[in-house]
Amino acid sequence: MAYTKLGDTGLDVSRLCLGCMNFGSGEPWMMDDRDASVDLIHEALDLGINFLDTANVYSAGESETIVGDAVASANRDELILATKVRGDMFDGPNGSGLSRKHILDQVEASLDRLGTDYIDLYQIHRWDDETPIEETLAALDHLVETGRVRYIGASTMTAYQFTKALYTSDIEDYSRFACMQPEYNAVDRHEEANLLEVCEGEGVGVIPWSPLAGGFLTGKYERDAEPDSGLRAGTDEYTKNRFSEENWAVLEEIRALAEAKNATPAQVALAWLLRQDVVTAPIIGPRTSEHLRENVAAVSVELTDEEAARIEAPKTPRWPAPGKD
Repeated sequence: MAYTKLGDTGLDVSRLCLGCMNFGSGEPWMMDDRDASVDLIHEALDLGINFLDTANVYSAGESETIVGDAVASANRDELILATKVRGDMFDGPNGSGLSRKHILDQVEASLDRLGTDYIDLYQIHRWDDETPIEETLAALDHLVETGRVRYIGASTMTAYQFTKALYTSDIEDYSRFACMQPEYNAVDRHEEANLLEVCEGEGVGVIPWSPLAGGFLTGKYERDAEPDSGLRAGTDEYTKNRFSEENWAVLEEIRALAEAKNATPAQVALAWLLRQDVVTAPIIGPRTSEHLRENVAAVSVELTDEEAARIEAPKTPRWPAPGKD
């Protein structure tokens, strides 16, 4: 496994981050198997991944609990635990959002489920229009100052919102977002016209979610065939929404390159993402040992400029992306 710095920080993270949304029972496509989930996390650690990303809303805290159980015997000094706050955790007032109360309440619950006394990277899961960003940043800064959190991050917002947050941190002397978690992969490139330029200019690390477009870029779907009900696209519109002519054209190039390099489409898709200068660590979401090892092997796959251009040619990045505004 290779390692890199998280943006302009001194924090060493593995080039792949293990996404932990699959570890739970909240959706039909999740693993729903605690022991198998723990084993997969242990295998990821053995392969050199030191960076794990979860969230309090993943299966209503179940994912955080599984992660906590799995890393209880790990070397905490080497481990980078990341989680998120923003989503609905209970019905009623203050059950969600980025108010000071919700943040301070939820960080304690996450710490308890993770079985740790600090979180390495605490991220706001989405922007909150109903809470002033100054209140949110002050609460996050308090967590850093009191040692509960080491770094703070954000996910999925407009470039204006993110720039406003960074500017507010600068003028108020609050802890600054060190990391951004956007949707980014070879067929979802809208963030090239939104957040990524800000991240590159401001020294913010980038850990893309859905690096394989919900499984579309693994090559297991065919253009003229209905997805099998046992696959994610058979039950989840997120993946099936990737079935467009432009995206099939991208996948055809990825498949051709994979065949030429004796690699898999997933490995080529991840290699394309890893060669983007702004990207720190794609968040992979394997459900099996085979998928995990396939993803990790992508770190050794290299693409030339010409090969990367072939993958990029069918798409023109636009913000907002069609269907995402």
